[in-house]
Amino acid sequence: MDDIRGKVQGTAPTPLSVLDLATVGAGQTSTDALHAAVRIVRTADRRGFTRHWVAEHHSMPGVASSSPAVILAHLAAHTERVRLGSGGVMLPNHAPLVIAEQFGTLEALAPGRVDLGLGRAPGTDGATAAALRRTDRLHEGADDFPEQLAELIRFLDDDFPDGHPYRRIHAVPGPVQATTAGGVQSPHRPQIWLLGSSGFSARLAGMMGLPFSFAHHFSARNTIPALDLYRESFRPSAVLDAPYAMIGVSAFAADEAKEARRQVLTGALNMVRLRRGAPGLVPTPEEAEAHSFSAVEQDFIDDWLSNVVHGTPDEVRAGLDDLQKRTGADELMLTANAHTQDARVRSYELIADAYGMPDLG
Repeated sequence: MDDIRGKVQGTAPTPLSVLDLATVGAGQTSTDALHAAVRIVRTADRRGFTRHWVAEHHSMPGVASSSPAVILAHLAAHTERVRLGSGGVMLPNHAPLVIAEQFGTLEALAPGRVDLGLGRAPGTDGATAAALRRTDRLHEGADDFPEQLAELIRFLDDDFPDGHPYRRIHAVPGPVQATTAGGVQSPHRPQIWLLGSSGFSARLAGMMGLPFSFAHHFSARNTIPALDLYRESFRPSAVLDAPYAMIGVSAFAADEAKEARRQVLTGALNMVRLRRGAPGLVPTPEEAEAHSFSAVEQDFIDDWLSNVVHGTPDEVRAGLDDLQKRTGADELMLTANAHTQDARVRSYELIADAYGMPDLG
């Protein structure tokens, strides 16, 4: 299997990667958001970022990433180097065979460049999750996650044991093609990551010897306990001989600190609305600046922005360096949530410049 570990570029403390939510701002369409996703992935590809992930969200007007596999197939056509993956696919929402087929197809489109990040949350509200899964027994999704994961890995490796009811079922594209007369199979297969915002997936990833990605960007208080649990639980495997932990980080750079604050406030207001059950499009900077926050909302905003590394490129670099030292993360995955698409693309360029990362053309 391909090496999971990324490569440090320039003076960055770890490999740097990108998480793009394909956010839709006020006055924009999903087409605009997906065009921006192409601009961002091209930037990641050109500037030496290790991977570019998209996340599965449903029933959220301001997020156009309900179908990660479809988006990733499109991004594969616009990149050459950067790894492409899901951050993540919510496993309980789907049949494991379907995911194995989708990501086997992606692996065929971008050989040796595909990550399959898996989560056990629905990525939406309970009613939407019930519609996705055609059941209202949602607790079974989380409870059954280890069993679903084992089944998915069996499909990806095509190694169900004799007597198993799925022994004669094969995920295609996949290894079965190598054992078919005249068949030739790629040596690559999607790399599985477990994602989490609490301890469950941290422990499971450690026990299975898999790489782990923690959602620091929306669960910062749990970051260090979860990473400690992952490392304590880790057992060497054929995939990894030592723990490998990545954290998602909200990070935004602008030429001036005031402009960075202006841009990230749009994402903070969007989170306020989401928390009160009214998700919408990402507001403009002007709307966010004019919004009158209640005392409770202002407390939330202050707490939220305290975990967003933002400011000038030098300030962001210092903030990321400090975060990596505090957590010991092996890789940082940066997400730039803001209304203005040009500003998001420029943020990644500025961060790459701050670390002296190459411009690969």
